[in-house]
Amino acid sequence: MIALVDVNNFYVSCQRAFEPAMEGRTIVVLSNNDGCVIARSNEAKALGIKMGAPWHQLRELVQQHGIVHYSSNYALYADMSNRVMSVLGRFSPDQEVYSIDESFLGLDGMPGDLTDYGQEIRTTVRRWTGLPVCVGIGSTKTLAKLANHLAKKRPEFGGVCELAKIPPARLQAIMAEVDVGDVWGVGRKIAARLAGEGINTVADLAAADAEGVANRYSVVLQRTVLELCGVPCIDLETAAPDKQQIMCARSFGQPVFTRGELASALSSYVARAAEKLRKQGSAAGGLMVFIRTNPFRPGDPQYSPAVTVPLTTASDDTLLLTRAALWTLDRIFLPGYRYAKAGVMLTNLQPRDTVQRHLFVEDRVDPGKRAALNAVIDQANRRYGRGSLKLASALDDKGWKMKQGKVSPHWTTVWADVPVVH
Repeated sequence: MIALVDVNNFYVSCQRAFEPAMEGRTIVVLSNNDGCVIARSNEAKALGIKMGAPWHQLRELVQQHGIVHYSSNYALYADMSNRVMSVLGRFSPDQEVYSIDESFLGLDGMPGDLTDYGQEIRTTVRRWTGLPVCVGIGSTKTLAKLANHLAKKRPEFGGVCELAKIPPARLQAIMAEVDVGDVWGVGRKIAARLAGEGINTVADLAAADAEGVANRYSVVLQRTVLELCGVPCIDLETAAPDKQQIMCARSFGQPVFTRGELASALSSYVARAAEKLRKQGSAAGGLMVFIRTNPFRPGDPQYSPAVTVPLTTASDDTLLLTRAALWTLDRIFLPGYRYAKAGVMLTNLQPRDTVQRHLFVEDRVDPGKRAALNAVIDQANRRYGRGSLKLASALDDKGWKMKQGKVSPHWTTVWADVPVVH
């Protein structure tokens, strides 16, 4: 048996965990630069606020209903996610961290009643982190996902849905009420095609011919059909695979015009990407840099170059990668444009321990000393907060930093923001 544990309205719940007075209030969390809605409380959903709704179009609703809004606080969300996953790891030796707010747990061999076990998981996570979760339990990952959907949407399950406890006739009726688009792995386009064939609900998809689905769609959808029928086809991935690419890109808080501001932004993005690179023990063999004007301002001159450069030797060195990024910027930057976004992508990733040195190019710096320097940078930024120690080229950040008009304190990652109990 497999459980899927999912935090309810994760970003909103992270905000409420440190502000109990917000419980029951209508809350939305906004995207980068406070542009649009990326998370909603149940109260906001009840008002009809859609995901991705532009914030400037909600002013009237805000005044009418007293909607509370927050800027995204990704440092808080990442730390709270780590805390939740650490707690969940105590409940099973087989854990797959599926996303920032979801985790699969293998429950085979667990003693006692699994529904009671699910309630224990809910209680413990809530007590230890302050975050509410729902638990879905099924014989396959797809059924666990379905069970979690029911646990969140149907109050009669009390936050824990174990499909095996639902009488077959009742389960069939429930599956006939759930839209096929709510099935894990069925996207909007596939759902529309399925509807064209008369497959509108989970029950319809489970009853479909698996071989026919494979022929008309894909083996992936065939696995979904089999999993809905209780045939395990998707294993737990208890060890997260290494990323094949690492990207860091942001829209600017206001238009950027100068090469210096773009260099500062790219230096910051490279530093973040390189930190992730070192964390997974990889080195990058290539680097892509892009800068972009705002395509939503058609009256402005448009310019959006992107260039990938190979590295002589794969590296995880922030200084070397930054030098390559700024070298690339010098070749694509043109004055006179309103730049709205920039980013870097590290490509051709490979294990750091297997990097082959170049036969005809000598290292300009001592690799050992440079590795020690990068380790110090990472350690300082983990201890004192991201960006506490950075390259001089990243200092000119006043013009491009994101707008975060109402970002909450970094309660769990910055000493100065730790909540004070009176």
